[in-house]
Amino acid sequence: MITGAGGGFGQELTRQLLAKGSHLILTDHPSVNLSALCQRLDESDMVTMGKVIACLDIDLADAAGCEHLYAAIQQLNLIPDIVINNAGIALLGYVVDTPAERWEELLQINLLTPMRLSQHFAADMIARQQGHIVNISSLAGWIAIPGLTAYSASKYGLRGFSEGLRHELAPYHVRVTTVYPFFSRTPILSAPRFGRFAESNIAVPPALTTDPRQIIAKTIRAMERNQNEVFPDQFALVGQWLKRYFPVAFSWLGQIRP
Repeated sequence: MITGAGGGFGQELTRQLLAKGSHLILTDHPSVNLSALCQRLDESDMVTMGKVIACLDIDLADAAGCEHLYAAIQQLNLIPDIVINNAGIALLGYVVDTPAERWEELLQINLLTPMRLSQHFAADMIARQQGHIVNISSLAGWIAIPGLTAYSASKYGLRGFSEGLRHELAPYHVRVTTVYPFFSRTPILSAPRFGRFAESNIAVPPALTTDPRQIIAKTIRAMERNQNEVFPDQFALVGQWLKRYFPVAFSWLGQIRP
């Protein structure tokens, strides 16, 4: 099962997993028009290798949406072998400039939704003594920079949740993989801006962005190898290494101004 299947990483996960023969349950917000994506997949050659079992248009921004998704999959008489918590949103702005309801929504989708879905599906995986949960975090779960404070809080939280969940599920042969990509060329780079960031043209230099195809290829390889964590690009790999061993290297971040 892939959440956020209509987004940049979601579509790439779908393509590459279908090419490997996977049977997929896709879900995203109703506004994404996931049915159009599924129709395009039906008309492609990839479906001859894998299969899309269901496309579910469900808003996962609250507990009711997560329960709705779980119930919908139960009605299919299926238990996913792998749950990929990919859905996420971003925003750019200092905390004091960002409406509280916007960063609260971000925390709901980026952190609480993966926690809720993991709770639902982990119980079934424990009963089967097998399964795999994949949480798409970010290098922002290791390094927090000005303007991405709320986003980093959600990704730091997902990192901690994944680590604890991994230990809890290990005795039941259920794996947890956490993915920490850097900025990738997906629609999330066009996230809403607030305050002084809305008034500036600051952007991630193209040379520092990564190809989502490569990110997802390395993510799937990590899933196949049952890795605990994966840093799927050179920027993420170097960034976490520096933060882990030379945290003083990031003291200059407080000087960033839009």
